[in-house]
Amino acid sequence: MKFVIFGGTAESRMLSLALAEAGAEVTVCVASAYGHELQSEVSRVETRTGPFSAEEKADLLRDAVLCVDATHPYATHIKQSVREACAAAGVRCVRLQRKESEAETALWMDSASDAAGYLVKREGNILLTTGAKELPAFSAIDPGRLFPRVLPSHESLSACEASGIPHRNIIAMQGPFSREMNEAILRQFSISWLVTKDGGEAGGFPEKAEAAQNTGVTMIVLRRPNDSGMSYDDVLHLCVGILQGKSQY
Repeated sequence: MKFVIFGGTAESRMLSLALAEAGAEVTVCVASAYGHELQSEVSRVETRTGPFSAEEKADLLRDAVLCVDATHPYATHIKQSVREACAAAGVRCVRLQRKESEAETALWMDSASDAAGYLVKREGNILLTTGAKELPAFSAIDPGRLFPRVLPSHESLSACEASGIPHRNIIAMQGPFSREMNEAILRQFSISWLVTKDGGEAGGFPEKAEAAQNTGVTMIVLRRPNDSGMSYDDVLHLCVGILQGKSQY
């Protein structure tokens, strides 16, 4: 039986491995070369790298018994396109949703623009862990105050340069990071504000929150887009049930 997973997340790698070991045919679709590099570490799984056209999605979904959308919680455009492709192909699609985090002392905001509008009126260095694509939202802030932590890729470094970030401020590293590493970075660069998305436990959110609390740094969290879905355990249970003929698809 063929399963198609749109991923690039830790959950997609875990699920693809579990299904491959259970004897399923698994294709994982990722959006970038970086995602392909990580997913390729999982054996017996076909990895395809996008972006994908509507025709390519239809070809990927052909003969699939189920499609799992395990993309990042903030990947709104991708989620919508996956749903549309599955509807067109007549393939059931389930959303694998990470559990939302809690951080009582954090400031929660609706968007990167809201966070930037708040911070432009305040002093102190800012650690941005929201991804290189969000950098334009912070253009009104002195680039010397911004310390973006981004993936060590050409695209991320180019985005930082395009935003005028001083090279000495760019932290190009692959996460997720431990509490100790987060604390070291916050202290090293005299950070006053930490801006992040709610990446959940898989994205290292608890370690960020604890590090911010331990160092007296104020954490600003961008709220997730409205969404609903199933937990990892429930999705795995559904997939295994389909393989064993106990669940309908």
